[in-house]
Amino acid sequence: MSNDTDLRYAARLNAFKVNADTYWPGKNKISTSDLLARAATAGLNAADLNYPDHFIDDSPTDLARTLDDNGMILNGLAMRYYTDPGYKLGAFTHPDTTTRCKAIDDTKRCVDALAEMGGKLMTLWMGQDGFDYSFQINYARAWDDTIAAMAEVADHNPDIDIAIEYKPNDPRAYSLMPDAATTLLAIRELNRPNTGVTIDFAHVLYADEMPAFAAALIARHSRILGVHLNDGYGKWDNGLMVGAVHPIQTVELLVELARTGYDGCIYFDTFPDHSGLDPVAETRTNIAAVEKLRALAGRLVDNVRLEDAISRQDAALATRIVHAAMLG
Repeated sequence: MSNDTDLRYAARLNAFKVNADTYWPGKNKISTSDLLARAATAGLNAADLNYPDHFIDDSPTDLARTLDDNGMILNGLAMRYYTDPGYKLGAFTHPDTTTRCKAIDDTKRCVDALAEMGGKLMTLWMGQDGFDYSFQINYARAWDDTIAAMAEVADHNPDIDIAIEYKPNDPRAYSLMPDAATTLLAIRELNRPNTGVTIDFAHVLYADEMPAFAAALIARHSRILGVHLNDGYGKWDNGLMVGAVHPIQTVELLVELARTGYDGCIYFDTFPDHSGLDPVAETRTNIAAVEKLRALAGRLVDNVRLEDAISRQDAALATRIVHAAMLG
């Protein structure tokens, strides 16, 4: 990661709906602008917006103004298909050509809104593109349709970066983009310079991957365009606070990101609503954790003894060095 101490932090905006009746007493409808204003009180200085749901009652111009009023910058937009029940059988892989074309057009409108707001990064999470049963889809056709659709979206505005956020499943039993290797294979076939990957820590655990190894592969074969930090137990997308379960793996990922030169935003894809946590307090905890873990990573990235231990695969010595840095 960049040595710039002024990191950009964003978070899952819908989390700030928690306890809305208490935070906004008497308010019947909570707008995207309301959520952004509350998020800013947690110390966030950037935001990712979901398209189209965060734009239903607010125009790109309105939201750009709200961001500026709250001292936040736009990190990017994330395309969301789940608000349209017509995409339950897929967006880019839908068997109906008309529906598939609509999904591509909706995604292009997201790209246009992003460009209008001066943003550069659009994230694609294709959770609805997958399958639930044997003999449900034609795998070759689904793959070809997805690559063709992503290429069309990438070509719509070459100045916009398109990041694929992979996840093993949910809502489909099997996702078409379930892990780093499959996603990199897709990017290789896409062969578009404005494509890359968003790493979600909990998704990586869920895919039975080591986060730092996934980051190294992505940086080697493509680009790391986004980083979602959170935590979990590897069985599901828990969306827990950063470092709550896997602090050492988080540090190792931050070390790898420093080595790759990642200088983008850190996005907290966490779910305080699952436990009824105060989203502002939870976000402040995430920021504090990243600041401490990132400082620790900075002490480890050029540690000669650690590098020597790693070169000999001396896990015992490497662990003692990391523990000493973490625990004193």
